Amino acid sequence: MTRTEALFRDQPYLTSTEAAVLGINDRGGVILDRTVFYATSGGQPGDTGGFLRSDGSRIAIAATVTGRTKDEIIHVPAAGEPLPEVGETVKLELDWDRRYRLMRMHTACHLLSAICPFPITGASVGEEDARLDFDLPDAGFTKEGVTEELMALVAADHPVFTRLIDEEELSANPSLVKSKNVRPPAGAGRIRLVCIGEDSSIDSQPCGGTHVGRTGEIGAVHIGKIEKKGRENRRFRIRFGPLPAD
Repeated sequence: MTRTEALFRDQPYLTSTEAAVLGINDRGGVILDRTVFYATSGGQPGDTGGFLRSDGSRIAIAATVTGRTKDEIIHVPAAGEPLPEVGETVKLELDWDRRYRLMRMHTACHLLSAICPFPITGASVGEEDARLDFDLPDAGFTKEGVTEELMALVAADHPVFTRLIDEEELSANPSLVKSKNVRPPAGAGRIRLVCIGEDSSIDSQPCGGTHVGRTGEIGAVHIGKIEKKGRENRRFRIRFGPLPAD
């Protein structure tokens, strides 16, 4: 199994790097020795962008996905694009505007999970909006109330950072895992936590995605809708921008 160094895990603001082509899979996916492109996982879409070749030509990358493990990152060229040669060095150019919007929205989802401390049954992060589903029989929340709490956390400009813990510490603190049905893979050794607030005072949970460095970067967001999706399931939709006036 080919392992790609995932630079985005520790350097989410890195938009470009040079990388060597290690292989091309049977579907035309490109595997590199290192990458700044996040691969689809945990509800966050994979990155797009391009590879700049030494002759000045560019290969457009339409998607980034994982292979058999999270360490196998596959870059999918757009339809009709040429493939690089194995051993070739290319310069990666991330579609930063898209990624940064995803980082802001993903971080907003973490804030929502802190405001609504209930098991998460589903999640999806997009460029314009996102959704979080909670195991919650009676919402007891309003769009206005949750939006006010979200924007208070954004305005406070709390730091966002990561730290690693071992599996024993995670087992001793099961409340760190907010997903009802998905747990970090066993045997990984070290678990990456995304923390918000001084000394993780706002939130702390396992996550492999990309996030902004401070909550103030999220900007204006609001709850667009709270939907009932079953007897004990509520879907919260987060959108960019201020709460529209009724």
